[in-house]
Amino acid sequence: MRRTLAALVAGLTLLTGCSSVETGSPKADSSLPSAKVTLSPVDGTKDVQVTTPVQVTVVDGKIESVALKSPEGKDVKGTLTEDKSGWTTAEPLGYGKTYTYSGKVVGTDGKPVELKGSFTTVAPGSQTRATLWPGDNQTVGVAAPIMVKFEAPVEDKATVEKALKVTNSANVTGTWAWLNAQEVHYRPEKYWPANTHIKVEAKLYGVNYGGGAFGKADVTSEFDIGRNQVVKIDNPTHQLVVLRDGQQVASYPASFGKDADPELTTPNGTFVVMSKHDTFSFDNPRYGYTNVVKKWAVRFSNHGEFIHENNDNAGNIGKANTSHGCANLLEADAKAYFDSAMIGDPVEVTGSITTLPPQFDWYDWQIPWEQWKAKSAIK
Repeated sequence: MRRTLAALVAGLTLLTGCSSVETGSPKADSSLPSAKVTLSPVDGTKDVQVTTPVQVTVVDGKIESVALKSPEGKDVKGTLTEDKSGWTTAEPLGYGKTYTYSGKVVGTDGKPVELKGSFTTVAPGSQTRATLWPGDNQTVGVAAPIMVKFEAPVEDKATVEKALKVTNSANVTGTWAWLNAQEVHYRPEKYWPANTHIKVEAKLYGVNYGGGAFGKADVTSEFDIGRNQVVKIDNPTHQLVVLRDGQQVASYPASFGKDADPELTTPNGTFVVMSKHDTFSFDNPRYGYTNVVKKWAVRFSNHGEFIHENNDNAGNIGKANTSHGCANLLEADAKAYFDSAMIGDPVEVTGSITTLPPQFDWYDWQIPWEQWKAKSAIK
């Protein structure tokens, strides 16, 4: 809601007067200044959104000066139009603060109008921080999802999702999907094109998350998709195949999870390389081992699946599937694959008796596209 200074609203000090009007044709009151000023928000407004631009507009006059000050006395940055008929803030406001207008407008009749008033911004019940991955300047594989995670559950997911924007050099479209109340991911229908540059803007400061919570800060990132590398694991073949741009560049003898045991087989699904470790300590007391250290470990599911060196199992590598779900390689092959692997590479597993349900990160590519789109909060 807006109101004008010419209307003599409360909180704006004007040069005012009154005059009688003779019966017959009405006459303008020449004692009133000609300048008509509109403030937004108007004096006395409560719960102003911190990202809403504060504006001063003038008709039949020009702005000589405008100041908008925080309670600490700091001037809020603003821009004045070339014709001096408007002023707009150029930075967001702070939560739960009272801001004060001051300034002067001069009408076309030369009469001054003083700007004076105040308003108060919304005070959140809580401020929720968000994090974004991938981060700035990273290079990731073609299956890398964009992930925004919140430190507390989000009630108004649709409003939050509208504040998220993804642009990319390949003009590929994708969709956000809420995996739970604290995590939303973005991916295209198919893998990202190689060498795509991606920019993510999560303009979350000032966004009402619902339940009294508001966004604590904006988060942004720019990163790149690297070369297209896909790992294919077909359990019965005992071979781990690496494709680069659709062409096979390596095939390593391997031993995968036990074929007949649904708890230990390497499960079907499209997974994503999550992390790389020169050495990694494996522990599974249920199956009788702890602190078993292996080299060149590449995790592709937090269900527990890795690609790693296991020379202790050399007799079965390339011949039989005897692991507890990981892909065992000989040391030289494990090192060669490790050096080629990138966080975000897809790992496609087939030929297993078990298909892993989409619940172990990162499971984005295990969800069919139509189901993925249905997880968006914007309908």
